[in-house]
This record gives sequence, structure tokens and C-alpha cells, in this order.
Amino acid sequence: MSYEQARDQLTEVVKRLETGGLTLEESLELWERGEKLAAVCEEWLEGARARLANAMARPENGDDGAQAPF
Repeated sequence: MSYEQARDQLTEVVKRLETGGLTLEESLELWERGEKLAAVCEEWLEGARARLANAMARPENGDDGAQAPF
């Protein structure tokens, strides 16, 4: 499942929980579903953070950080 799919489904779960009118069992099932979706989102975000950190750590255009000899 993509981040966007998980986020959208989580948004729907939250809306349903906030609306109320559910049985306790329905609420618990939705809560559990929301927790799983939140974990999927967090996994995607952690992966994105790691990719950004790796990209920022790499020198650009072959620049190894050494000073030009002038």
C-alpha cells in the first residue's frame, strides 16, 4: 500500500470515529485499523527520511568537499 493510500484510509477512519454512532466493537475495530494504517505511514516516512539523509550526505557532482587548490 502506498503512503497516500494509507493516509487517505486513515483519514476516513478518523472521520468515522469522530462522527460517532458506532458500537464499541466497531470503534475498536476502526481504532485497530487506524493504528495499522498509522504504522504504514510511519514506515513510509522513515524510509523517506533515510533517503533524504543519504542524498544530503553524498557529495554533489563529484565534489568530495576538498578545497580548490588556488
